[in-house]
Amino acid sequence: MCAGVGGELFVRGLVGLARWARVSAGIVATTVAAFATSSPELSVAIGAAWSGRPEISLGDALGSNVVNVALIFAVALCVSAIASPRASARRDFPVALLVPVAVGALGLDGRLSRADGVALLAFFFAWLALVLQAARRERRNTSRLEPGRHRLTVVQALAGFGGLVGSGYFIVQGARGIAVAFGIPEFVIGATVVAAGTSMPELATTLIATWRSQDEIGLGTILGSNIFNGLFIVGLAAVICPIRVQPHEVGWVLGCGMIATLLMFPNRANVIPRWRGSALLALYAVFVIAVLRA
Repeated sequence: MCAGVGGELFVRGLVGLARWARVSAGIVATTVAAFATSSPELSVAIGAAWSGRPEISLGDALGSNVVNVALIFAVALCVSAIASPRASARRDFPVALLVPVAVGALGLDGRLSRADGVALLAFFFAWLALVLQAARRERRNTSRLEPGRHRLTVVQALAGFGGLVGSGYFIVQGARGIAVAFGIPEFVIGATVVAAGTSMPELATTLIATWRSQDEIGLGTILGSNIFNGLFIVGLAAVICPIRVQPHEVGWVLGCGMIATLLMFPNRANVIPRWRGSALLALYAVFVIAVLRA
């Protein structure tokens, strides 16, 4: 209930914020919405890294990326096909696809060092600079809108975000307690149980955006969240505390993340067809089984 109401208010606020800022809803979703909905992952990452258990951070961030696409986006696709803006296909999809490649390459030596973390952060800020350049171009080409309702849109977005974070927090706490009680390894806890809990904001936002025919918001939130998780959150966690990488655990997560992102790529008509929702759900089932057995 809390997540549903929060998601509705958050989507309405994002649409109003995009109109007020004179940029596309996709750019607002890729930045503001994606970063906001990834705040549970950021909180988990910082807390785990400071406590000397960054493997939870890595598992949560990478696992959330698989959950975002193979479960959340898949469910939205099962409802209806999703249109993809050409600008997003050129700018955001390649970066989202390179996230598992970059993390995997840097972790080949068995750890993500502080230097590796700095490299991931540099990659993230380079992408963010491209997004901000696109936003400036859109503002120059868009006529000014009448002021007046931007305060209401901000209030709606903040209220909705509060509801999303609150629901996600309680889910994460309960899931983590259950997993620890059963003695599941830290990376596996992060990649499955905690990742599903921290992805609740993306779930509510994407489903409601699809229901309201705001495809740009749903797609942008997922892509931006995955980039934020894989580059900023993993990079920050590694800078705080170097992360030990177990290839037999991380390999499955990175591989499934790459395949899931490829299945998101739009066709020549810039549409992601419904049948890929079923394919992504099947991939998620394989992912869960593989991680639990690793």
